[in-house]
Amino acid sequence: MKSLIIALGMLVTGTLLYSQQQKTPNFIIFIADDVSWNDLGCYGNSQVKTPNIDRLAARSIRFTNTYLTASSCSPSRNSIITGRYPHNTGAAELHTEPPIDMKSMPEVLREHGYFTAQSGKFHMGAYAERGFDVIYRKGEEIGNGGEMSWLKSVVERPKSKPFFMWFAALDAHRDWGPNQFSGTHNPEEISTPFYLADGPETKIDLAKYYDEITRFDHHIGEVMNELKKQNVLDNTCVIIMADNGRPFPHSKTRVNDRGMKTPFLIYWPEKIKEPQVSNSLISSIDIAPTLLSLASIEIPDFIQGVSFEKIIENPALPFRKLVFSEHNWHDYEAFERMVRSERFLYIYNGRPMQPQLGPADAVGSPSHAELNALKAGNQLSAIQSDLFATPRPVEELYHLDTDSLQLVNVASHPGYREDLMEMRGILSTWQAQTADTEPELLTPDWYTKEPGYVKTSMHGIRGEMPGHKLQAVKNNHKGPF
Repeated sequence: MKSLIIALGMLVTGTLLYSQQQKTPNFIIFIADDVSWNDLGCYGNSQVKTPNIDRLAARSIRFTNTYLTASSCSPSRNSIITGRYPHNTGAAELHTEPPIDMKSMPEVLREHGYFTAQSGKFHMGAYAERGFDVIYRKGEEIGNGGEMSWLKSVVERPKSKPFFMWFAALDAHRDWGPNQFSGTHNPEEISTPFYLADGPETKIDLAKYYDEITRFDHHIGEVMNELKKQNVLDNTCVIIMADNGRPFPHSKTRVNDRGMKTPFLIYWPEKIKEPQVSNSLISSIDIAPTLLSLASIEIPDFIQGVSFEKIIENPALPFRKLVFSEHNWHDYEAFERMVRSERFLYIYNGRPMQPQLGPADAVGSPSHAELNALKAGNQLSAIQSDLFATPRPVEELYHLDTDSLQLVNVASHPGYREDLMEMRGILSTWQAQTADTEPELLTPDWYTKEPGYVKTSMHGIRGEMPGHKLQAVKNNHKGPF
């Protein structure tokens, strides 16, 4: 009799636990490496082949105004996973790490009973390792594209816990390597964007880039099939996004839409039954508090972002009035800040004598070489020539109602004086509230502005980190939003 009672008790307890687990959502973030917001089929790019993502988009919320806080890999990823602005993580520059006592959103989930796994590109620092039960990041584990252990993570997870998985592709980061999807896109069928040269080498460059996006898409499809097989797909909230813009001139490291805007899809069969579109402004620092809120976990004070759970329930609702981004050192000296409202995008550039060629991998690209050739022949268009312009304007203002591509800087137009002053004031307030500072001695250029990663005499030297003087790493103010 005693054995029977114990057995019944265990059965009831197990049933209750199972029921509770079913109510606790699972989370997966698929994060592409260097993919622009409009380089997926569901965002209107008819040239790139992303059948799995497009199929998911048919039952997703597709966000049209989601902005990263940095168009640079490690600052962007650290910002997403902590819910903090780059200068508030203490790692505002590429290849820098937050302090070891920094806390991440996966660590909070893990403390509340989640199984957490990271597979693929890491690039965040030792502090972030505490947040994961399992980490796959070695070359033989993750493969050339970084996706080989995604399926393994899902198959081998403990089935008794809700899970959070950070699946970070190396696709589509340069250099392009041969893979099973090489040749998927025909260069002769590629049309180039207006800011690049319409030449054969650029078309080949784009075709190889699209091939790697297709590989990213393929592995997403494999994971989704496994989730369905395990009967956990309905209760899994899936996010598809990128860390920064495409690694081409005019995109990666820029603080306009071509650099800072990310594709952002949320697929969650239990909550989202039909395709929907949200035009609300979202910042990537809002992802961490949103997932914690969906998991019914109190949002810690260190998170500067704001939960957009209500947008998942009703995508038509307004959310943020403002998003902010920053560009700090990424191969070359830089200090830029951006604020975007519904109607305007404002940029402050503290280093106007630096041309905005993009990162060193873009400078060494065939696409850059063809723009250089046009420059030598005085054949650049106005937007193409912007790549090489020095000095650059200290301030830029774009009226998004009439200039969604951000081509015409109206900062000097007298008709926009009040708008300029308002946006300048908003940025100044955000910098003051979040303890952002502009150091006199920033990290200098590590490479010359020519192809081949040619090192300068200053290579390896770090300057002062933005926010360091005011201990921004200890500042939790959200700033205006």
